[in-house]
Amino acid sequence: MILLYTDFGLEGPYVGLLHRVIAGRVAATPIVDLMHDAPRFRPREAGLLLDALAPGLPRRCIVVAVVDPGVGSSREALVARVADRWYVGPDNGLLAPLLRGDDARAWRLPAVGGASPSFHGRDVFAPAAASLAVGRFPAGVRAVDDWVDRDGPAGEDRVVYIDGFGNAMTGRRADSVPPGRAPVLAGQALPRARTFSDREVGEAFWYENAFGLVEIAVNQGSAAAALGLAVGDPVTFAAE
Repeated sequence: MILLYTDFGLEGPYVGLLHRVIAGRVAATPIVDLMHDAPRFRPREAGLLLDALAPGLPRRCIVVAVVDPGVGSSREALVARVADRWYVGPDNGLLAPLLRGDDARAWRLPAVGGASPSFHGRDVFAPAAASLAVGRFPAGVRAVDDWVDRDGPAGEDRVVYIDGFGNAMTGRRADSVPPGRAPVLAGQALPRARTFSDREVGEAFWYENAFGLVEIAVNQGSAAAALGLAVGDPVTFAAE
């Protein structure tokens, strides 16, 4: 299975062209649109979100990950293997949270002649994923251990994604929040809830979402609007 994770959105030809390139090379391999509204132009936040989604992905899958504001620049491209899953994407911090584990390995992809400087998703990453899908390592790769953010800070305490309801996911694992601590926003420590209906309509709270992350929400409302949240905003944890 090949999964597509991008900030392209569904407008325009971009996602369809990724499908076309992969299907033209490995027609029998399922292609799944994991998400195409990853944090736009924010590879670090998108990487934290992808890391949280990874445990729910099938073993031996291949993820084409493209959040790449530096496309066509001197940034390089990576193939990585983590926990028996493959990832292909830019070396700009997007894959860094995944690569912090002891079982992670990474290789650099060579430059591709004739590749569009503005669409490496189609011309570099999708073909590399198709090669992996048929058990063939992309030609010319070289092993590396010096990818972007190799030893950098994790930076989990920030908003990494805001969904269509206005719920704000952070990069913080919920099980890492010490007892008696809570996110503090707009001058208030938010109470914890198990789910939305445990709070009054219009009340802000935090909970452990389906991916194990701290998520900030408002029951039947938008936390982003109510609390003025945007992707990249820091989230402070303090005593309740």
